[in-house]
Amino acid sequence: MTEAGGLAFATSPQAVGFDPQRLSRLDDYMSGMVEAGQVAGTSTLLMRHGQVVAFQTHGKARIGDAEPLGRDAIFRIYSMTKPVTGVALMILFEQGHWTLDDPITRFLPELSDLKVFTGMDDQGEMVVEDAVHPPTMRELMSHTAGFGYGLFDFHPVERAYRAAGVLRADSLDNLVQRVARMPLMFQPGREWFYSVATDLQGLIVERISGQSFGAFLSERIFEPLGMVDTGFHTRPDNQHRLTAIYRGDGTGGLKEATTAFDMPINDFTQPPRMEGGGGGLVSTATDYARFCQMILNRGELSGTRILAAASVDLMATNMIPDAVLATANPLRLLPFNPAFGFGLDFAVMLNPAAIGAVEGRGTLSWGGGGGTWFWIDPENDLVFVGLIQRLADPVSDAFRKEARALVYAALTHPEK
Repeated sequence: MTEAGGLAFATSPQAVGFDPQRLSRLDDYMSGMVEAGQVAGTSTLLMRHGQVVAFQTHGKARIGDAEPLGRDAIFRIYSMTKPVTGVALMILFEQGHWTLDDPITRFLPELSDLKVFTGMDDQGEMVVEDAVHPPTMRELMSHTAGFGYGLFDFHPVERAYRAAGVLRADSLDNLVQRVARMPLMFQPGREWFYSVATDLQGLIVERISGQSFGAFLSERIFEPLGMVDTGFHTRPDNQHRLTAIYRGDGTGGLKEATTAFDMPINDFTQPPRMEGGGGGLVSTATDYARFCQMILNRGELSGTRILAAASVDLMATNMIPDAVLATANPLRLLPFNPAFGFGLDFAVMLNPAAIGAVEGRGTLSWGGGGGTWFWIDPENDLVFVGLIQRLADPVSDAFRKEARALVYAALTHPEK
């Protein structure tokens, strides 16, 4: 077996239950999207039974480059940072620093007097009421605490977050101060909304550990797992491997993005103003695959244990209340329902057959606003990491759906 980024390659796709001809359709799709000018480059890594089944790159790190995209290319992974933040917090959970039903005000006293949005008055001002209880750690990690984000434009609280520049804070301490001035979108535990909650988790890690968030991640996760290229900025010796980021130009082509979510694109060559737990990391396909394989192995990789198996199982348990799953709400980023929920910083597939999904029961997943995505399928013992360089839109969303369909269409021996 050869090695890539410390990962062992399977001797053949057939050896781990894949039809190579069918699997080549995934490669054809990715190369075709590059040739069609829909993305600058793609990097996809599929693992099963702890071995790399397929690892392919197409295109360039930057349109116009002479060299092809390398396997060691570094991507802005945006919200794929969130599960890493969750693992950091679970390390402290195992040390007895907090429990799921602790109020977050234990660590974030700035949020002790939160109000809850109930509507708008005749003067266009928000009407609020008292929160029935402070959000809990469980609610914070499952996006059911009621916080906004400032990325969207379809709710008064969201617009207030954006106007206040919550995500433009220059530190995590400053961020929580800005959040404290905003009402919650709903009473804690009563709904699901994608939010700034994971950045608040990063601040809790800092306050419990006494370290900067980046230092904690490096010491407790990245270095033990051999994630040598993952962090909040690139090292001087690998800045040339950082890929550019693009968006659709409105005419079927691409243009380089200078802003994302109404904020300047961080070039990641210098330390950021804020080490955000919600979307601040860069990584490579092999680094992030090592993280995913650790989760698939229930907390361990190559003899190094990051979490206890029980802690990973807890992260993979749905935390959205049944009453919320039983109803639809256009505020949710994804159509959560009794078959598809959200655990602690991961989406979790509860009953794939019920909603026509092809992955295994218990699959964990998420993605990033720059077009990156992953899933971890414990039932079929596989991991997939997909990295592209296109800000979230219908085209980048199509990559995720197509990759899933093509991978499982090539799987000849499902389950372990």
